[in-house]
Amino acid sequence: MAGDDLVVARGVRIPRTELSVRFSASGGPGGQHANKAATRVELLFDVEASPSLLPVQRERVLAKLGPTVRIVVDEERSQLRNRTIAEERFVARLAAALHVERPRRPTKPSKGAKQRRLTSKKQRSETKANRRSPGRDA
Repeated sequence: MAGDDLVVARGVRIPRTELSVRFSASGGPGGQHANKAATRVELLFDVEASPSLLPVQRERVLAKLGPTVRIVVDEERSQLRNRTIAEERFVARLAAALHVERPRRPTKPSKGAKQRRLTSKKQRSETKANRRSPGRDA
């Protein structure tokens, strides 16, 4: 079912069935609610076993994130909200790992840029030369 997939990038969809989700009690302050409610979410994704990634994509993700992607969220009181945040962070992290930087194409300064630079240097040199005290020759 397409509605059960997380869209990571164009052509990359991860079914929610590939994600392992565990819930536990979140630590810290919060009194009885924090002690009883299992609102902490731990989301695990096994990169090596995922059939949703192409071999090239799998290698890229393994190189950047390792064999397992682990997201832990315990910021909200709601288990559902924490799960949503964990899925959003997972999608963002996976998308960043799949992103390919375009190679930089080396460029050269234009003729006008070279001319402006030399003119600026000449002006600066004259300004500094005018600051000097006149020598004995003058």
